[in-house]
Amino acid sequence: MNMWKKIATLSLATSIAASSIGTSSISQASSKESAKNKDEVSYVGNTKNPKNVIFLVGDGMGPSYNAAYRYFADDPNTKEMDKTAFDEHLVGTQRTNPNDPKENVTDSAAGATAFSSGHKTFNGAIGVDANKQKVKTVLEQAKENGKSTGLVSTAEITDATPAAYASHVDDRDKKDEIAQQFYNDKINGEHKVDVLLGGGSEYFGKDNGDLTKKFKKDGYDIVKNKNDLKNSKGDQVLGLFAKNDMPLNIDAPNKNPELVDMEKSALDRLSKNDKGFFLMVEGASIDKAGHPNDVTGVMSEMGGFEKAFKHATEYAKSNPDTLVVATADHSTGGMSIAKGEDYEWNPDAIHSMKHSGKYMTEQIADGKNPEKVINEGYGFDISKDNMSDIKEEAENMKGLKEDDSEYEDQLQKLQDAIQKPINDKSNTGWTTYGHTGEDVNTYAMGQGSEKFKGNIDNTDNAKNIFEFFQQ
Repeated sequence: MNMWKKIATLSLATSIAASSIGTSSISQASSKESAKNKDEVSYVGNTKNPKNVIFLVGDGMGPSYNAAYRYFADDPNTKEMDKTAFDEHLVGTQRTNPNDPKENVTDSAAGATAFSSGHKTFNGAIGVDANKQKVKTVLEQAKENGKSTGLVSTAEITDATPAAYASHVDDRDKKDEIAQQFYNDKINGEHKVDVLLGGGSEYFGKDNGDLTKKFKKDGYDIVKNKNDLKNSKGDQVLGLFAKNDMPLNIDAPNKNPELVDMEKSALDRLSKNDKGFFLMVEGASIDKAGHPNDVTGVMSEMGGFEKAFKHATEYAKSNPDTLVVATADHSTGGMSIAKGEDYEWNPDAIHSMKHSGKYMTEQIADGKNPEKVINEGYGFDISKDNMSDIKEEAENMKGLKEDDSEYEDQLQKLQDAIQKPINDKSNTGWTTYGHTGEDVNTYAMGQGSEKFKGNIDNTDNAKNIFEFFQQ
């Protein structure tokens, strides 16, 4: 269990009844919008609906993250601030609120269910509506249409966002059941998802029915590292690259694939299907770094997500029957670009970092020498007072076990102490360890992208895609 993740505690029904989704009518593009010039037609394609959909989710990627990353990625030698790969494809914003009786700021489960099904639901729900009824997803519709399907994430592949596309449970923490549904639930006699890439091997092993072996018996390539993935040639693949969440980019060993590597591998396989495909790609660890206010981890993961987004748009330019959409389920942490009285944010300090705050926290919590860990992880010297505070919080960790009630609170105190120097040096502010409810940005290009313009609701993503997939 992620130590910083908020877990919804709701009393839920034990069974989920099946129901079908009804897609609301969505207005067609105007004749003016349809009258594209020749160059634009060649760019976006000339079909009525996209054959392929690549839907990217930057989990926790609120507008301040996109703006901060622009500062972070900017070439200081140029006179004007450079645009990121996202900027030229900004088409609007999205509303993110859930349908929850107690909370009006969404978690990833409710947000992903809105993306996948077009239904608002309560926090913690996966593929079910507010009445705990099963709802059809766009991935399931794609499979019914004979398309290939894929789910890619830097989190556990059973985590909220990928789970909401191919499973239906009343509690996001039922990860064993989610994994079972990935294997057991079929459409037209076939597994729902052809390509599954991410972390979470814990939920596919002996303790949960040896699902990895079952997938292999059914013809899936099973891969465990970047080299395995590169050499895999099968049309269907299950790649599990970590026991739980994959390491952050800045901390990851060379054997691990990056998000863009997983995306490329998925596209190579899915694009073989003449009927098209649906692929969801999640930069999950943007959020996982945001929860503990880890600016180093956030910028590292934003860089990885930009690579994946850029590759998706390049694919769409070469395959004009492809729609690319990128957005976020919510923002996390209330990050501010500058804090206090200073009108300055210093990304150079972040660039100098060698490890994330998360990595250093875990190392020290495991008993490593605090001073050694900090000196190896920081790119600049920290003050004696900062080091003293880190050592004090590390000392307070001793004797605590993960199941102790005070463990998580003390772990966050340790990470706060570890990250204070980089937050101060970069002048980064934070307001919370949880989610925030502001509208998030929408980026889109390719056939059908005009449907995502303006201020839309997060459910409109699925409603649009359902309309595209109607036969």
